[in-house]
Amino acid sequence: RWSLVASLFAIGIPAQAQVEVVGPVEYGIFETLKDDFQPGERVLSRRDQPIRQTAEVPARLGSKFGLRYRLAGKREADTPLTLLYLTPGVVTPDGKRHDKFEVVQSLVPDAETDVMAFEFTEAHEVVTGEWRLMVFQGDRKLAERTFQIRAQ
Repeated sequence: RWSLVASLFAIGIPAQAQVEVVGPVEYGIFETLKDDFQPGERVLSRRDQPIRQTAEVPARLGSKFGLRYRLAGKREADTPLTLLYLTPGVVTPDGKRHDKFEVVQSLVPDAETDVMAFEFTEAHEVVTGEWRLMVFQGDRKLAERTFQIRAQ
């Protein structure tokens, strides 16, 4: 009887495709020509913005660091990605401490590459110490990289 129930259950639920990382995961600092940033300022970047491979990031406004990777098997209706940023403790102007930031990102099948990055745009975000960036689809970890944010 249990095998019949299991068979009916399996037939009634369509399988979710699982994406896979293909090729190397690029990581480091996204390079820009600008070097004197003001609070709240961002520079629009190209999709193919160069990444200088490093795990050490200067603690200053304008530093943008993270991962760029390729995913195979993406379908729009599949389980979205969860981008998890573990921080050494960012204290926002309202006085709240944030040891993590979480972003849910829908899959974009036509995108050649995907990016997970953090850019220091406000002074309170610039916190030295270990930052860990992780990409998940559901409970499956697809990529992870640890960065050390260092005072200059």
